[in-house]
Amino acid sequence: MPAIQTTSAKQSRLRAGAALMALAGLAFVGYAAVFLALNFSGAFLELGIGPEQVDKGRAEVQAFSPQLSHYISHLHIALSGFIAATGLAIAALSWFGVRRGERWAFAATVTVTAVSLAVSLPAHYPWGLATLGHLGPVYLAVLIFLAGAATAYSGMRDMTAKAVERR
Repeated sequence: MPAIQTTSAKQSRLRAGAALMALAGLAFVGYAAVFLALNFSGAFLELGIGPEQVDKGRAEVQAFSPQLSHYISHLHIALSGFIAATGLAIAALSWFGVRRGERWAFAATVTVTAVSLAVSLPAHYPWGLATLGHLGPVYLAVLIFLAGAATAYSGMRDMTAKAVERR
């Protein structure tokens, strides 16, 4: 009986970790939705970015160059789509793959998350755009993801070791 309880506990950790990873993916989707909505509001700038970071608003940019304003808007729309798609990929891989103990899904989810953050985050710092209001929600989602990944990996690692022992 103790082996069954141990396996059950490992599966429980795996499922809980996968659920946290999926939740983090959905948080990225939510961030993308806010990002997209702000593009069409009077705010023009991204979440957590204000006049302290960017000294011109929509009206000034449109007065200077309507084409530049449209270009910035198109970048906001496209980027929100890519953020949402990445979040959906993280959520789906976590829920339908990691939760079942699929190592390939775990590797893909961690890789997708790491690549998206490694590419997108560094550019925020040189120009003072790494405000808490802007990146805080992302950092929170990343912390949830990391907690989930560690928990899922713990359950997955133990289950894999047990499977190897049975061979």
